[in-house]
Amino acid sequence: MAELRLSMVFFLFIFFYINLSTVESSMGRVRHFKHPDTKALIEVSCQTTLYPALCIKCLARYANSNVRNEQQLAQVALTVSLNKARSTRSYMLKVAKELESIKAKECPALRDCLQQIDDSINQLSHSIRELRRFDLKAGMTDDLFWHIDNVDTWISAALTDASNCVDELPGHRMSKMKATIKGKVINVAQLTSNALALFHRYAARYRSATNKIVLLD
Repeated sequence: MAELRLSMVFFLFIFFYINLSTVESSMGRVRHFKHPDTKALIEVSCQTTLYPALCIKCLARYANSNVRNEQQLAQVALTVSLNKARSTRSYMLKVAKELESIKAKECPALRDCLQQIDDSINQLSHSIRELRRFDLKAGMTDDLFWHIDNVDTWISAALTDASNCVDELPGHRMSKMKATIKGKVINVAQLTSNALALFHRYAARYRSATNKIVLLD
């Protein structure tokens, strides 16, 4: 009889242990759903960009940050692109000053390229400020889609400006200085392209939801 009671106690212990483990596992999945791992979010999101390796490399430093959703990730990607554009502009200004002092023939192309980078910086700055104005609590209003269109337009314009700057620097018989500038500008264009892709990934959920509402109507 004692052996039977002991067996029952052991069975009940195993039963409750298994169920407790199942509950804890389920709770863990819920917590993961509410607060997705930033590293996984970065890796999955970057696969939608044209330059996924660059995307992951530049955003990996934010893996331990408070970035928890696609909007915040797009904001970070835009900030990375803006910072790179600013540092590229600083380098180009330094080079331009040196070239102007010796009246180098590359000056006109460099000035045109600088203007394009200035425009990119302004467009990226506008897009970051606009993205911060998103009021998701208000729901899918016309105002929200107006902000989305603005951000899309500004990032696209920034990408066009950076690409135009690259076109100002032809690749034939380039000096080391020009090759360095072109490499930096290409990097700006690639980062901006990635930021645009990440923003599109974020905005797609709202556009998709609107299409569903239209179909239902």
